[in-house]
This record gives sequence, structure tokens and C-alpha cells, in this order.
Amino acid sequence: MLIDYKQVKIYQQEKLILDQVDFHVEEGEFVYIIGKVGSGKSSLLKTLYCELDIYQDEAEKAEVLGRNITSIRRKDIPALRKEMGIIFQDFKLLTDRTIYKNLQFVLKATGWKKKDEINQRIEEVLTDVGLLDKKDNLPHELSGGEQQRIAIARALLNHPKVIIAD
Repeated sequence: MLIDYKQVKIYQQEKLILDQVDFHVEEGEFVYIIGKVGSGKSSLLKTLYCELDIYQDEAEKAEVLGRNITSIRRKDIPALRKEMGIIFQDFKLLTDRTIYKNLQFVLKATGWKKKDEINQRIEEVLTDVGLLDKKDNLPHELSGGEQQRIAIARALLNHPKVIIAD
């Protein structure tokens, strides 16, 4: 099981956002979370990559990619996130560098060292999203849809076990 939540409570600061969440995702599943604006969808997703904490006494079980996220150490969160592809609502592209440099930054930050392997992987993901010809552009030179596709390419870089798209 990739994600296994039982009786989880999710808070934003002191406010209870979601109560008694049971949420399970198996390998190969494609899951949509739907709801009104402000209903807690993003908060739930943020708990998956440890942007929001879940506390042990408030969850019967909260596991993501085999890790108990109620007790995960801060220093272990980057390794968890490396196994995920995360697509943010606002894309979170670095505005001061080209698309190629955005993707290169992620690969270097996640341990890639060989320049030829980095170049090959960037070309693969940009080809997958149909934007290889935009690799030398800055994010503001792309349309919103193109920026979204770059965010998808970034999420695919490290061959993630799960992709989380907000």
C-alpha cells in the first residue's frame, strides 16, 4: 500500500480541518479527491509530503510509502519526498533560471551527479510533456499551461512511486 490513513485528524494551526480520515491508495491506482474550495483537499495532500504534521495521538495509522509519518524525523523527509512527484497549485518554478536549470536544480538537489545522465533525463521528461523546445526559456516566457506541463515534468524526474498533484 502506498498510502494508508486510518482515523487521521488534520489541522491547520489550531483549527481542525478534517476529522477521522480513512484514505488508502494501492500501487497502480489513480485517485481523485474532489470537494468544495476550502474543504481540506490541499491540507490532506500536504500531510502526504509532510508539509503539515499529523500527530501520533490523533491517528490510528498514517503511513506513506512505508513510513509512519506521525513519527518521521525531519531529516528523513527529503528521502520520502524524493520518492514522490509533487505538482503544486502554483507550480513553484524558480523564476530566475531557465526551464532546463529548474530541472537540473532538482536533479542535483536529489543526488544526481553525472552531467550526461542529468541532460538525458531532462530531455526525456521535457519530450514526455512536449516542451523540449522550451528548455532555454524562463518560466514567465511560458503560458500557464506550459508552466503546468513543466511542473509535471519536474514531478517525473526521479521516477516517483507516487505523484501528488494539487
